[in-house]
Amino acid sequence: MNNVAIQELRNLEIFKNICDDSLNKIIEMGVLIKYPSGRHIFRDKDDVKILYVVLSGTVSLYKSNECGHKRAIFILGKGKMINDVIIQELPSSINCEVFEEAEILSFNKEEFLKLMEVDFILTKNVMCSLSMKVRRLYRQIKNSTGVIKMEKRLCAKLWKLSKDYGYEKNGQVVVDKKITITYLADLLGSKRETISRALKILCNENLIEYKNKQIIVNNQEKLSEFFKAP
Repeated sequence: MNNVAIQELRNLEIFKNICDDSLNKIIEMGVLIKYPSGRHIFRDKDDVKILYVVLSGTVSLYKSNECGHKRAIFILGKGKMINDVIIQELPSSINCEVFEEAEILSFNKEEFLKLMEVDFILTKNVMCSLSMKVRRLYRQIKNSTGVIKMEKRLCAKLWKLSKDYGYEKNGQVVVDKKITITYLADLLGSKRETISRALKILCNENLIEYKNKQIIVNNQEKLSEFFKAP
């Protein structure tokens, strides 16, 4: 992994503020793998012995129900650890699919754990990664109750996507990902037709624009107010 610079690693969230010695060991033991869009890195119930970190691109973590329908749980981008839960000695509990072409850093789990034993900042970063996922799951549970209308649930999801992956352009926020209606349905555990109707409502309210898989938020504050309104 010598083609990855120390400064590039230092800028990744999971390795932020760790010592130079740890960074050098990360470079020594890491392997950089490029994955095309649509490739699975691991699947539910796999016995995974490798820890993965996103260097570039994005991946999707999802579960499938008995009928094979996907429910996307997270989209993870640069600097995120994908499968920190395997620190526990159990098989994978989720599927990981590459959403956009990605470069993934991979580490032997046992070697990585030994490094965590001597670098508390690295351990703290991994704990923060786990905590972030738990907090996001709490929000998902709150927003997935049947009493919340789908357009409000979609509104919350689009606000989050615009916050994580958006950039400002001409007074709007453009989500820097091509996202299909089908994938939005996977994110919300709903049918494509239901999401299409909800998108139309948000467009008619002039809260968003949706063309060619591109999401544009006209006003993040108004989008948030729409979700919070009774």
